[in-house]
Amino acid sequence: MPTKPLSIRYEDDLRLLSSRWRKAGVVLLVLFALLFPLRASSLWLTLGSEILVFVVGGVGLMILTGFTGQISLGHAAFIGIGGYTAAILGGTYGVPFWVIVPVAGVLSAAVGLAVGPFALRLKGLYLAIVTLGLVFLVAHVLRSFPELTGGLSGISVPMLWWFDGPTVSTAQFELLGTPLSSAIQKYYIFLVLAVIAVLFATNLRRSHTGRSMAAVRDRDVAAAVMGVDVARTKYVAFGVSSFLAGVAGAMFGWEAQFLTIDATVNLLVSIEYIAIIVIGGIGTVVGAVLGAIAFVVLGQLADAFLGELPLLSELSSAQRRNTFQAILVAVFLIVEPFGLFGIWMRIKFYFMAWPFRY
Repeated sequence: MPTKPLSIRYEDDLRLLSSRWRKAGVVLLVLFALLFPLRASSLWLTLGSEILVFVVGGVGLMILTGFTGQISLGHAAFIGIGGYTAAILGGTYGVPFWVIVPVAGVLSAAVGLAVGPFALRLKGLYLAIVTLGLVFLVAHVLRSFPELTGGLSGISVPMLWWFDGPTVSTAQFELLGTPLSSAIQKYYIFLVLAVIAVLFATNLRRSHTGRSMAAVRDRDVAAAVMGVDVARTKYVAFGVSSFLAGVAGAMFGWEAQFLTIDATVNLLVSIEYIAIIVIGGIGTVVGAVLGAIAFVVLGQLADAFLGELPLLSELSSAQRRNTFQAILVAVFLIVEPFGLFGIWMRIKFYFMAWPFRY
């Protein structure tokens, strides 16, 4: 089994694709991602789009919790801000999706930066409680303007190509002889956004700011002694994380096509994103991607198989998924705290040392 080439220069160590095997793996992954919607059924195409939404949101939470060590239960608030920004701008004012994406991110980042000062004084569970309060605060604000947000009745989320122009479903294209339906077009748009988020987080982790985040996560007092601006690092983490969460919220709204406050801005959504980074592996960008894939796929499989069990068959589909995901997170925390990424590293190191056991 070939291993990574020996790095003799700092530039070699910073390269994203340091070996031909990694390059080949990326090429295969890109081909699969591009060809997947052309052969997938409508169910799996929907699941693929959901995975991409969770990838963007999971990467955002990974930057805050995995990179910087700031525990947050308020991710659902930023998801809701992004989703309702897409609903209001697209439905009321006819703004196209490519304008809504940065606007949703900026609005969510503004709220995230407003929470930033609390991160300078609070840690651990205390910070988690403050961010949890943000979820209820955002939900209350959304309910206070029913003429704009739809209130408890909900609001539709159109996805427009142009200002007051046609939606994605009316623009017909073909790829390799396959008509690109609205679901396929939306998948490719989500794929671009997910790739941008992953590449951004990967480069952020390897930058000076990313190393500062890791230092704050491991020991903030020691990081301050070494010259790291702890306050600035936490501000940046909250801003970037909430920006990506806002983008993910807009994507979630376009995928769901209809939003309600109780279903979008609630504690369960925040817990789902925490489960994603725990299952995938906290502290790595790959962990956010693996966690999103496992969260959606295993949740779908659990819904199908657990429904046949005597006690679980009486639960609803959402309750069965939540039960399975809770058990899965508990198992990973006990057996493999590094998540799926940790399992992959164990397998990789085993074959790197094979046939020896050390």
